[in-house]
Amino acid sequence: MADRLTPGATPNPVSVQHDKPSKETVCIHTRKVYDSCKDKDCIEDLRVYLDAPSQAIVANSIGVRARSAELLYVDVNVEEVTFNRGQYAVDCRFFYRIKGEAYALSNKCADIAGLAIFDKRVILFGSEGNAKIFSSRTVPCGPHTLAKTNMPIAVVEAVDPIILNLKLADACECNPYDCECTDIPSFISDAFCDNLVLSGDSKRVYATLGQFTIIKLERDSQLVVPVIDYCLPSKECIGSTENDPCDLFKKIKFPVNEFFPPDQLCDD
Repeated sequence: MADRLTPGATPNPVSVQHDKPSKETVCIHTRKVYDSCKDKDCIEDLRVYLDAPSQAIVANSIGVRARSAELLYVDVNVEEVTFNRGQYAVDCRFFYRIKGEAYALSNKCADIAGLAIFDKRVILFGSEGNAKIFSSRTVPCGPHTLAKTNMPIAVVEAVDPIILNLKLADACECNPYDCECTDIPSFISDAFCDNLVLSGDSKRVYATLGQFTIIKLERDSQLVVPVIDYCLPSKECIGSTENDPCDLFKKIKFPVNEFFPPDQLCDD
């Protein structure tokens, strides 16, 4: 189940100088978060649609090993929940690029890659909005777009998943409800070097992923906020010098975190 974030809590608050009194109050137009949740999903046995070269390799393999998983895109859609005013269903479809290794009896390994898709739905409170919102950025795309001008905006924040397992199975041993995926966006397919094999495979690869996400419902709002000062940068821009390029290198701090895990460093 999704864990609700504490209302009003800010994960990374911006520090401001409180010693300066507010000069005035201004009205700003921004998006207010009405509801949010965080989730930790363990997605088991997610089918991986391999590209053509990888599928040919897997057909003659006896096992696979996991290497990495990359989140390519999340398609987000918001729909009203019937008979529950102010509640909205947020449907998210995650597209992953899965990379691994396949090995045969000769123990020779070959790289494989494919697409995995995960669907997720959460219910959040998005309040009610009767005013329809239009702007110079509104691009009409038919009646469907016009009907959504007063809907809340769903925002999905996610990191690349942790790949926990990768396994190989014969197609005849797979889940009978493991349907074929045909509605893959073209820009997702273009992220792979070759065509994806969606059907007719003799062996299939399944991945288990660990995914962390934060999902929010926001609405355009006008808020009155106190103004302390303008946001001016506090540091100067550093550029290379024409006389000695080593001058810039000397000003760069030694990248300690690149050599040691952050949790092993002592606090200053």
